[in-house]
Order: sequence, then C-alpha cells, then structure tokens
Amino acid sequence: MRALPVALALGASLFATAAMADITVYSAGPGKLIDNLAKGFTDKTGVKVNVFQATTGKVMARIESEASNPVVDVVISASWDTATDFAKRDLLLAYTSPNAAKVPDFLKTDTAVAQGISALGIAWNPASGTPKPAEWSDLAKPAYKDLVTMPDPAQSGATFELVSALQAEDGWDLFKNLAANGAIVAGANAQALNPVMQGAKAAVFGAVDYISLAAKAKGESIDVIFPASGTVVAPRPIMIMKSSKQPEDAKKFVDYVLSDEGQKAVAATYLMPARTDVSAKRPLISELKILKVDSAAVYGKRDETLAEFAKVMGK
Repeated sequence: MRALPVALALGASLFATAAMADITVYSAGPGKLIDNLAKGFTDKTGVKVNVFQATTGKVMARIESEASNPVVDVVISASWDTATDFAKRDLLLAYTSPNAAKVPDFLKTDTAVAQGISALGIAWNPASGTPKPAEWSDLAKPAYKDLVTMPDPAQSGATFELVSALQAEDGWDLFKNLAANGAIVAGANAQALNPVMQGAKAAVFGAVDYISLAAKAKGESIDVIFPASGTVVAPRPIMIMKSSKQPEDAKKFVDYVLSDEGQKAVAATYLMPARTDVSAKRPLISELKILKVDSAAVYGKRDETLAEFAKVMGK
C-alpha cells in the first residue's frame, strides 16, 4: 500500500489527536451530580470528561498546586466567592452560554454562571419531640435547650454569610441567645447534620438544604424549614479557566450543564436549578426571602466577624 504524503498523514494524526482530546473538570459538591453531568456530556458529544470531585478547599488547593502547569479546564465551586476571586486574578475565560438566558442576572457574570443554588434553612427532626420551628429565633427557646447544632462559619462559606446577614439585621443578640440555650458549633455541614438525623439533637441552625432534602427523600426523619424572615443562598459557579487547553469543548460543557437535560440533573440532587424555567421537587429561589449580602464588605471583615462569633458562642 502506498504511504500517505507526509503532510496528509500529519494532518490526519492531528485530527485524530484533537478528536480524542479530553476536558478536565474540578467540582465541589455532589459526586453523583458531576458524574451524571460528565456521562451525559460524553454521550452527547463524544468528549471524555476527567473529573476531580472534592470539597471547595481541596479543589482550590489542587488548582494552586498546579499553577505552573495548569490541568483543569472547568471549575465548579460551592462558593460564589471563588468566581469573584478568580475574576480579580484574571484566571477566567469570558463566556456567556446561550442557555444562560433564563438564569437571573444576579447568578451570572461574563466569566461565571451558577450551575445550581443551595439555600440555608433549619433542618429539624420531627421525631425529636420538639415543636416544629418556624423562625431562626425559635431555636433559642427553652424547648430546644441543648438540642441545636450549627455548622462552623469558619469552615462553611454559606454559614459565614448567614451569620453575617443575620448579624447585620439584629446584631449579635440571636447568637448570644443560641449560646445561652446550649447550641453547639459542630464543625462542617455534615458534622452538624448527622447528630440531628441520628436523634441526638433536634435541629440544625443553618443547614445546607439539598443535603437534608436528599436525606429526607431517602426516608430519614428530617424536615427543612426556610424562615419567612429570610435566609441566604449559595450559588455554585461554573467557570472556564483562561488556561484551558480545550476552551471550545469547555464552553460546550457549560452549555450542557445549562441545557434542559443538565439542569434536570441538577434538580435531581435537590439543588435549585439555575434556570428559572426548570422545575424541581423543592422550593425554588422565587419562593424564598433572600437576605442581601454585600460580599465585598462581608468578606472584607471576615476575620473580625469570625472572632466575634467565636467569642459570642464560647468557642
């Protein structure tokens, strides 16, 4: 058989290499969600997705460790602060997906868009023998003496924002009352929720909603209450790194996450979909009162707020 001309053979080789290129996604949050999104995207496009799933802290540490030789194409964080920080450092590729048209403006910028949204609420165990709470302040009442946990705002960005928002509304009185009533700061989100599901405690102050809602769907004795006085939400930004070696496929992945199929996968994990035209078996953002958080101001005095919180809670 006659050999192909060198130029043609080289072109065929380059085409094959391009066709086989993968993208790499680092994701914080539900492992099942990113696995389903990766599979769905590959099924649609033929592009393989290499996934690293971990906490936001571990994802950020990996990105920093690879700074001299970037690997990741797309990052999904559990904190919008990541998108703000990366944009300031000029690490992100500007891209607006056509599928983001139904995402509210406050959930997107020119370099990031929400994949989905979680909110904080009260996770209450109906089998605890305590009255069903309706407001944050209910957890400081005698019926909840020594029966309340809350995540540590030093470990949870969403809890930090909730503490900041509530403190801005009413000062530190609510947290002083919680401390006097025996509420404990239990560490990360799971450490706060587990004792409530196990029946050792009655309620979590500031539980991440989708985790509790998913547990309830599996039969756990847990309800989620969103106080009418308001709460905070935690949009989960998806971003394309400027260093991406496969920017066009990375854009297609963002498009897929925001497609009907992708957003239904988000809703299936009990997160709120970012798009307002996609339904979910849970309260949506339009049904919640959202407390305003000035992120720049709040994070500008983070150390001061955490120190005062620790003092108030007796940590």
